[in-house]
Amino acid sequence: TLMPFFLQVGILSCLSPPPPHTAPPPPPPPPPPPPPPPPPTPSLPPRRSELMADLSEYDEEQVKLMAERVILVDREDVNIGHESKKNSHLMENINKGMLHRAFSVFIFNSKGELLLQQRSDEKITFPGYWTNTCCSHPLSRPEELIEEGQMGVRNAAIRKLEHELGIATTTFKPEEFNFLTKLHYLSPSDGTWGEHEVDYILIVQKDVDIAPVANEVQDTKWLSKEALGEFLKEDLKFTPWFKLIVENFIYKWWDQLDNLEQFQDGIVHHL
Repeated sequence: TLMPFFLQVGILSCLSPPPPHTAPPPPPPPPPPPPPPPPPTPSLPPRRSELMADLSEYDEEQVKLMAERVILVDREDVNIGHESKKNSHLMENINKGMLHRAFSVFIFNSKGELLLQQRSDEKITFPGYWTNTCCSHPLSRPEELIEEGQMGVRNAAIRKLEHELGIATTTFKPEEFNFLTKLHYLSPSDGTWGEHEVDYILIVQKDVDIAPVANEVQDTKWLSKEALGEFLKEDLKFTPWFKLIVENFIYKWWDQLDNLEQFQDGIVHHL
């Protein structure tokens, strides 16, 4: 007897073995534990240079001057831009090669005596050091950028002689200064500040009235050549550029104040 089709299917399905059991995949391994946090870094005190570069501890007038824009140059005194006086005097930048233009004035009186100044203790670089009559920087301004005949440097010298020593700006005409040569030197003042300059040397012989500005200059002396030799033996601080000029040049210039043209070379002496 034939069995209905649907019954055949049902019977066959009952007689068929069950499909094999498939185990579920194992769970993924747990992620590794995060590494332990690093130990806390101890709080280090600021470096001395960072503290010193904070101008809040310095004299207010001297801090204002650090915003002036000096002239940046290469080793042969080619103008390559400008920078603040502060940044150009930081050893961090000097050690990377930053170099700026400067000048040093030597005033002799009719007796052949040289005027020296002792820098104020308020100065940020080389405070309290003895040096030549006046040393500073031409600024990045039109009248002090003039290259021809060193006119920019001469104009800056007249400005700074009044600012530091109270010498009236009408005392000198720019052409009265004898420009002799240029010196390239580098010298730290401390761990933070220093000088890296191409220094123009200007000499003039004239009797002048001075009224030193206390914030800039704390003492002055007129010295003969012999007296300078003795003065340099004293236990005093002298600026590095002044010592270089004394050691290499000053005495031969001093003997020829009436004939300084013979020493004009205009080259840069790398010292």
